[in-house]
Order: sequence, then C-alpha cells, then structure tokens
Amino acid sequence: MKEIKVEGLTLAVRTSGERNRPSLVLLHGWPQTSFAWEGVLGELGRDHYALAFDLPGVGGSRGAPRSAEKTVLADLILTAAEQAGAEETIIAGYDVGGMIAFAAARDHGARVKGAVVMNTVIPGLDPWAKVLADPRIFHFALHNVPKLPETLIAGRERPYFDFFYDVMAVDPKHLGEEARAAYVSGYTRPEALKAGLDWYRSMAKDAEHNAGRIPIATPLLYLRGDAGPASTTLDDYARGLRQAGAERLETGSLPHSGEYAPEEAPEDLVAALRRFRRLIEGGERMLQSHQRPGEQRA
Repeated sequence: MKEIKVEGLTLAVRTSGERNRPSLVLLHGWPQTSFAWEGVLGELGRDHYALAFDLPGVGGSRGAPRSAEKTVLADLILTAAEQAGAEETIIAGYDVGGMIAFAAARDHGARVKGAVVMNTVIPGLDPWAKVLADPRIFHFALHNVPKLPETLIAGRERPYFDFFYDVMAVDPKHLGEEARAAYVSGYTRPEALKAGLDWYRSMAKDAEHNAGRIPIATPLLYLRGDAGPASTTLDDYARGLRQAGAERLETGSLPHSGEYAPEEAPEDLVAALRRFRRLIEGGERMLQSHQRPGEQRA
C-alpha cells in the first residue's frame, strides 16, 4: 500500500502497472476496502496504471474529509490519483464507489476520460425513490441516523458485515475469510466506522446536488450484476442517468454476479473495463450498449 497526502488527509492506495500507461482508478463500496480489487489488480495492471483506493477515512486512509458528499470525495480521490501520476483516467466504482464515480463524471468531467458506475443507485436519480422504498435496502435509513448505528455495530462488525456479503452476493463463498477479516479491520477504528456511515448521512445532500440536470459529456458505463433485485432493471438506471444529462451512455450486465463485481465476476469485469477503454479511445464514435443474449437495450 502507498500513501498520498491530500488536504491534510492520508489516502491509502494499492497500485499495479506502469505510470506511463492510461490510468484506472478503482473504488470500493460498503462495507469493504480496496482489498476487494486485489484479485483483479494485477491483471488490470497489465495494460493500465491501476490505482485502488481505500475511501477517505476507512482502511489504511486516515483523516476525516471536509464532507462525505460524493462530489467532494471524487475531488479528493482524483487529486490523489493525479499526484500519483494518473493520466487519461477512467474512474470505476461499485456501491458507494459508483456514486463517487458518477460525481467524478458529472462535476469533474474535465479530469477523467470516462466513468464506470456499478451496482448502485445514484442519489436523486431514478430509480432512487423506488430503491429507498425497498425493505431490503433498510440500511440506507438506519445508517442515516446519528450515532445509533455506531452503537449497534461497534464490536459486532463481523456478523453485521457478513449479513451484507451473504445476502448481496450470489455465492457468498466468493468473499472468503481473508477478505472478510480485512474488511472488518478496515472499519474497527471509531473514525473509520463513522466515515463509512457518513456516506449514507450525506446522501440527502447528494440527491439535492444531483437534482439539477446538466450536460454530462463524459462517457459513462453502467454495469449491474444480473442477479440484482428484480424490482429494478438496467432500463430504470439508464433512464435516470439520461434524464440527469448523460450524453454518452453504455450499459451492460455481469453474469452470475450480485453486488461485489470484482470478487464475483472478475473476468467479465476486467473485459468490460478494457472494452470501455477501447470505445473511448475510438474517438467520436457513438457508444452503444453491450448486449448479452437475451439482454434488453437500455
């Protein structure tokens, strides 16, 4: 792990590949750390300068950011990546990391070549209200409560986190003992647990920020595991992104995968990221949805 100083914070990052290659910034979600990318980092480093960050405040990252709003976190992470030598950057994330990747495309588009958003709903964008109403997404409301979640989770991180892995992965065995132990370790500091919960406490502000439609010229790829909740579809998420201003949007599904794409569908994810890079480098060619047999165009 390397450490990068930004705005008085320390951001921890795993890297792979040569700095003279196009960069790929990789972001995890809740309740994980950059360890989630360990299984694909070496492969991505074959043709990229890959940087997998611990999000501010968790894992090996230290210090509280000035806000947990996703546009602020995107700025911090992009600044750290640039200090590390990142150029021609594609930013990719799932869960909360996907929200940050979207913020990078929306608010910091001049600094990235493209953004990949996976297995998440963007605050304020369809189908945000539908997702919040789903009882399986109970933790969005719980984590938004001040102090109570810390009281319930502290000292019980392992069983609480295991619940998410076991429910949201198609095959929980893809998240092994080493990974689960690493994730618990990444949140046992009180400051780290609070940092992770603050991602949820800032979502109302994120939704308000995203409500204003602006042109988003940065190419976007939205990916979703094909075992995600049946209550929402790729069409729902694509519609929300287009209504928010996305001008170049591609969608796709990852087979036999739930929430944790790098661990559940590593080969398909690596292929999708490489294909997206090729499309972007193709210049002005219109992005089109990558379809698998039986998949509907978004």
